[in-house]
Amino acid sequence: MPTLHKDGIPENTHYLNLVSDATEETVTGHEVDRIPLYEVYMRMADELAKRSTCARLQVGTVITDGALEHVVALGYNGNARGFPNRCDSQTPGACGCIHSEQNAVVKADGHLREKVAFVTASPCVMCAKLLIQANVTHVFYRDPYRKADGLEVLQAGGVQTVHYVRWKDAWR
Repeated sequence: MPTLHKDGIPENTHYLNLVSDATEETVTGHEVDRIPLYEVYMRMADELAKRSTCARLQVGTVITDGALEHVVALGYNGNARGFPNRCDSQTPGACGCIHSEQNAVVKADGHLREKVAFVTASPCVMCAKLLIQANVTHVFYRDPYRKADGLEVLQAGGVQTVHYVRWKDAWR
């Protein structure tokens, strides 16, 4: 029996997105009739990114619990609290901004297991390692970062990654 992905995205293997008792008829005729919750959290991350003060790349992050019922942390990239709202340098990868994932993880409950992260750009290597250490099971991202090595680290750490763009312009 085929598995149905409620949001129509086969890469999204989050347990709330799966219907394992689907018949061939329900899979073929299935239509998503309202915005998927995954897209709601991605749009929240998109809005958070607008608060970023990084000159090169504005990134937002939303971390939820595993059941997608509670937002546990928010973050966007920028300088440290109390510092000037600008980059320390124009060098890509060395601008001095705290990454959005870092800002969100330091605010999230460290004891909470099976967190889900929604990020507007796929994580760098160090943020990928931080997300693994923070017990994140799934990372949904909008745009690929300039280097794919962060995604490779997440996958090696057992984190499911989902390039989530299908619903970006729907329901606007």
